[in-house]
Amino acid sequence: MLRALGRRTWPPVLAILIALVIWQVTVWSGWKPSYVLPGPAAVFEALGEQLATEKFWIAIATTMSRALVGFGISLALGTAIGLAVSSSRVLRAAVGSLITGLQTMPSIAWFPFAILLFGITEQAITFVVVLGAAPSIANGVISGTDDVPPQLVRTAQVLGARGASLYRHVMVPAALPAYLAGLKQGWAFAWRSLMAGELLVIIAARPSLGVQLQFFREFADTAGLISTMIVILVVGVLVDRVFSVMANRVRANRGLGVVRL
Repeated sequence: MLRALGRRTWPPVLAILIALVIWQVTVWSGWKPSYVLPGPAAVFEALGEQLATEKFWIAIATTMSRALVGFGISLALGTAIGLAVSSSRVLRAAVGSLITGLQTMPSIAWFPFAILLFGITEQAITFVVVLGAAPSIANGVISGTDDVPPQLVRTAQVLGARGASLYRHVMVPAALPAYLAGLKQGWAFAWRSLMAGELLVIIAARPSLGVQLQFFREFADTAGLISTMIVILVVGVLVDRVFSVMANRVRANRGLGVVRL
């Protein structure tokens, strides 16, 4: 067990060490002054100082609550749209390509419109987060149901599965791997949209990670800025890891090879 854990642990540890070495060598090269590009030691010292403050944890709580609310709405909306489109040829012809178009549209382009609609409010941020994540989730559902083997569907129909029963007991379970991939991609879009939103829609009464980024930029505190960026990266990686574990369990339950991530 320890040997297997070691095999899974050393590649990311090695990658982090290589990145730190390259970072430190770049600082030593004098390419940029230290106040513009501080070394790892200064950044991790700033990170430690942040971790010791209550404001930092309030900022993380604010950002994560926004992420959970936005992703939760996207999950419900994207799943419902995906199921509706995948079950109706008329809806697929009408809005199928529109969903893909929304998925490819940069979330930052929605913020001027969102601010006009909702002002500098939480609703403006949530609106763009949902528009960023829901299309990916919907496409995951559509892709998953499209890839269900026709033989499986015909067998279920012969056994009496129709309408909602067919989707509940056959289509949705068969589409689960693609659905999880859509959730994973949807989270990535939601997280990116949220960070853009917190930089543009600054609500002074609610400290957040985006507000901290803007604060450190305005006061030219590069060490604090990079340390906050590291926190944002770590949160994104940890949530992505949760989705990877879920996907691996689904594969294992189906007798497929487990991808170790």
